[in-house]
Amino acid sequence: MSICFCSVSKLLSFTSTQTLSTRKSYASLTSNPPLFSSIIHLPRLPRLQRPIRATPAMEADQSVGTGTAGNSSNPPMKLLFVEMGVGYDQHGQDVTSAAMRACRDAISSNSIPAFRRGSIPGVSFEQMKLLIKLGVPHSLQQSLDIERVKSVFPYGKILNVEVVDGGLICSSGVLVEEMGDKNDDCYIVNAAVYVGY
Repeated sequence: MSICFCSVSKLLSFTSTQTLSTRKSYASLTSNPPLFSSIIHLPRLPRLQRPIRATPAMEADQSVGTGTAGNSSNPPMKLLFVEMGVGYDQHGQDVTSAAMRACRDAISSNSIPAFRRGSIPGVSFEQMKLLIKLGVPHSLQQSLDIERVKSVFPYGKILNVEVVDGGLICSSGVLVEEMGDKNDDCYIVNAAVYVGY
């Protein structure tokens, strides 16, 4: 890996494997810095890419199944976009509050005028469908109130709420009894909201 420090009057190029004598040269560069004393040029690293494998749902006109694997009782949903969010409950140890915040975070910075304005031919606002996937710490999944989580969504038919192992339990750094804390645990939940028709 090469790093190049350039200035108006001097140019110094060295590699990360050179000896400490480079520090001396670098120090002389910054002793009398001009207005724009140095610019750091780092080489572009190759992007690490994972192969993306199309699922049967993606291949079938970007449709998303609404049931569990192998269950095709519900018709597929044509996926338009995916909203993602994260929610925290720092005090009170309520995983449902964290999940609700994750869902609000996912939908709060989006507007969906296409359903209201009829931008999708043959699709009305009433046909909007949602699939919700929540990453919740395994030990907290039984205490999650799905109905409260669903109440976050102002419109759209919720086809399914899937809860998977995910999220995090970590320390908030402080126990505040006045806020209902039983301990200093902070619950973190991740949400993905699939929107389609």
